[in-house]
Amino acid sequence: MLSLLAASGVTDPIYWENLGLRPYLFEIGSFQLRFYSLAYLLGVLYAYWHLSKMIKAPGAPMAQRHADDLFFYGTMGVILGGRLGYAAFYTGGTTGKPSLFTHFTPTETVSWDLLRLWDGGMSFHGGVIGVVLAIAWVAWRGKLPFMRVADYVAVNVPMGMLLGRLANFINGELWGRTTDVPWAMVFPGADELPRHPSQLYQAGLEGLLLLLAMTFLFWRTRARYRTGLLVGIFTMGMGAARFVNEFFREPDAQLAEFAAQTGLSMGQWLSIPLILIGLIVTIFAASRRPIGSGKNPNQAP
Repeated sequence: MLSLLAASGVTDPIYWENLGLRPYLFEIGSFQLRFYSLAYLLGVLYAYWHLSKMIKAPGAPMAQRHADDLFFYGTMGVILGGRLGYAAFYTGGTTGKPSLFTHFTPTETVSWDLLRLWDGGMSFHGGVIGVVLAIAWVAWRGKLPFMRVADYVAVNVPMGMLLGRLANFINGELWGRTTDVPWAMVFPGADELPRHPSQLYQAGLEGLLLLLAMTFLFWRTRARYRTGLLVGIFTMGMGAARFVNEFFREPDAQLAEFAAQTGLSMGQWLSIPLILIGLIVTIFAASRRPIGSGKNPNQAP
């Protein structure tokens, strides 16, 4: 793909508006089926389908009814956690006062901007927290091993990241920093400067690469028998991919000064704990005996 982009010209950037993209699949009257909403829907449906397939393999820590509960509570966790995380981490700038928690917009009726999901604004890190809470709730209710359930969920998360970042590109949002690489793009919402299509970098690293790695580890290795290993690898891999991609992504406008003052973007600061936690969990899981090597003969081999 990059070779095709490079062949378009070394000096002239690619204009996003010439790609013929639009933020919605179709519209009926005032209703639009937007690609960003479709990405969330397809990501959740894929996770449910693949998780249902995974639990039929030997060693599964849960039954189909638990997968059904995870489908519901996990979806709520992604939406609520993602929105609250965006409000907490990305709307305060350098003031330290998250505006979406306090800003009311007078319209025909008074509405709280925090609830205006159609205006955009979701945080990956907030979504992770929401999903972790959902897993904890389902595990507690079903008396399931939390970490083993989390292992199974972690395998499916990268698909949502892949689809979400592709939707960002289709929307022409969350563009990258200025650059002179042959595949640089000019995004109409930014300025006339060529920029990294960082949404595609994120779709590749945080989405496709991690999806392939996690799927391979689950189906082609015995990683699922080492409690916490898949969670650790996912957490470390996602944190590292996000940290690297942030070097190419333009910081959010309200956090540009924060990035300049601290030397790292908000996304990078939030990714550092993920990398460390993932590394610790991975080392701990790799050092433990796999399930089935203990005294209980009924455990998975």
